[in-house]
Amino acid sequence: MSHDILRNAVIAIDRLNGAIGRAAAWAVLAMVLVQFAIVTLRYAFGFGSLWMQESLHYLLAILVLFAASWTLKSDGHVRVDIFYADAAARTKAKVDLAGALLLLIPFMAAVIWFAWPYAGRAWSIMEGSRESGGIPLVFLLKSSIPAFAALLLLQGLAQAMSSALTLMADEPQRPAS
Repeated sequence: MSHDILRNAVIAIDRLNGAIGRAAAWAVLAMVLVQFAIVTLRYAFGFGSLWMQESLHYLLAILVLFAASWTLKSDGHVRVDIFYADAAARTKAKVDLAGALLLLIPFMAAVIWFAWPYAGRAWSIMEGSRESGGIPLVFLLKSSIPAFAALLLLQGLAQAMSSALTLMADEPQRPAS
């Protein structure tokens, strides 16, 4: 593959995951508002809503699962960087390439492999909440697991391609997205 094709692929994946992550980040505001409404309605008016309670689980899933690839893109994941922090760009690229190819991509492929039938079964019965007043969209919640893994796998591919570009370049740097 030419450098331009790799660079354009990295930019496209970074933009996709950035847009999805920024959209998912709005779930924080929604969670605060819903929780405020739950507390206000319960203690001021004696009204409780299972639907509102369950919506917090959905919003948390959106936040955590769909912002994970954006966090990886932004280099915000936790790592033990005793040696990594002071390493040269090419050394960091080697570590990132090995991590993406040997750990991240295979693990996310396994998550997709095992989560796909789980989500598929939920879709086949249009699974809803077990509670009578709950949200009838559990099948969508379960579908977020393979979607999360696919987005993180894509970002792992972008990280691997970016690392390869750094290793192939005379003057290493990540393409701007």
